[in-house]
Order: sequence, then structure tokens, then C-alpha cells
Amino acid sequence: MSEEAVPQQGGPAQPKGLLQQMEELMASLNADLSALDADLQSTGTAASAQPADLNTGHAKRP
Repeated sequence: MSEEAVPQQGGPAQPKGLLQQMEELMASLNADLSALDADLQSTGTAASAQPADLNTGHAKRP
């Protein structure tokens, strides 16, 4: 597999290396996950949801 640079769309053709593309994708993914985490924490979903019993699918009782 070759590491050919892909020109950037909509601008001057600046070749990007594979490593730079992966770093940009990881940064974008990290930002999306951070936003999702903030949304979940603001709604209280992560804190109030009880873990399900994997055998029955029902919430565990304390």
C-alpha cells in the first residue's frame, strides 16, 4: 500500500501525509467524544442509569 498524499478539497493542493491525516481525524473524534460526554453528563444519564444485569437484561437492585 502506498502513502500517496491526497490534495485538500476546496483550497490550494497541499499534500498531506498519512500521519497528519490520522492526527486530524483523531483530534476530530476526540472533540466529538468530549461533546457527547458533556451532553450525557448534563442530562444525568451517566450518573443515574443503573447497570443492567448481563444475564437478565434488568437493572440490578441495590
